[in-house]
Amino acid sequence: MRPTRSSLLRAAAVAAAGTLVAAGALIGAPAQAAPLTSADTAASLADRLGDRAAGTYADASGRMIVAVTDEATARQVRAAGAIAKLVTRGAAELNRATAELERSAKIPGTAWWTDVVTNQVVISVDPTVTGAKLERVKAAAARTNGAVRIEREAGALSTRISGGQAIYAQGGGRCSLGFNVRSSSGVTYFLTAGHCTDIAANWYSNSAQTALIGTRAGTSFPGNDYGIVRHSNSANASGDVYLYNGSYQDVTGAANAFVGQSVQRSGSTTGLRGGSVTAINATVNYAQGSVYGLIRTNVCAEPGDSGGSLFSGSTALGLTSGGSGNCTVGGTTYFQPVTEPMSVYGVSII
Repeated sequence: MRPTRSSLLRAAAVAAAGTLVAAGALIGAPAQAAPLTSADTAASLADRLGDRAAGTYADASGRMIVAVTDEATARQVRAAGAIAKLVTRGAAELNRATAELERSAKIPGTAWWTDVVTNQVVISVDPTVTGAKLERVKAAAARTNGAVRIEREAGALSTRISGGQAIYAQGGGRCSLGFNVRSSSGVTYFLTAGHCTDIAANWYSNSAQTALIGTRAGTSFPGNDYGIVRHSNSANASGDVYLYNGSYQDVTGAANAFVGQSVQRSGSTTGLRGGSVTAINATVNYAQGSVYGLIRTNVCAEPGDSGGSLFSGSTALGLTSGGSGNCTVGGTTYFQPVTEPMSVYGVSII
């Protein structure tokens, strides 16, 4: 049964960009050591190790892995209760490879991220990157002495994917409502993608634009991809995500994603879809400009899903930014981490 308008407004996650915006055509631990399972703790440990570490991720069983460059550092990781994996390249070399791509390969239709499992930076190219553009990418990768590998995207990278339940922009264009949030003074808002909030100030729950949901209070795109809309009626804001089966998932907080994490996405075109995080801090070069610090996943999405909620259980993680492929053949979707706009705007999950 089609959700009612009131249930539409309950969605805590929604996504952005439907029909109006087109985007870029882009160690075995000692017996006394307790096992380290916290992603944040593993990331903090890697930060303290500096260039001797090269990222963290969860393996198939959920154990946290810390990539390190020498055996002495591996022993430190094991003593902390995590599993160490010896790799060739440290953080500094991977960062230099990323900087080379930033200088030489910032082309619409490309994206890059660090693959901590293979200890390389990956640059993906969509079908629009051909000829001289593709040669630029190949030359940049060659200058990194094997630190960069090139992959092909099956489809064109675009922000034309949105999520959660539908919202409609004044003057035309469909997106989806993001996570409902509240300021310290009790004012209610919702978050969605910035490439949505860029196109209109007022947002409605119906295509006829007779039921106002709220008015834009902030937007950031490109660079970032988030925006915030103030609810016209606080009763419309509730802290859950619609699961497209008649039920809702309560959302009680927000966190940063980690590689290997199991996630779900709710979107108005393709409903509820699942997968896992394959990278963090990814850069995507859309036609409208570059967006940095994104979460990369193997969750599919389609036009109308963009900007929507990425979550894991009751934890909010991100807002759908863009990607490639579809939910028939599969695809890659990138998400704006939700913790950044929450910090910028001083809001918390309702």
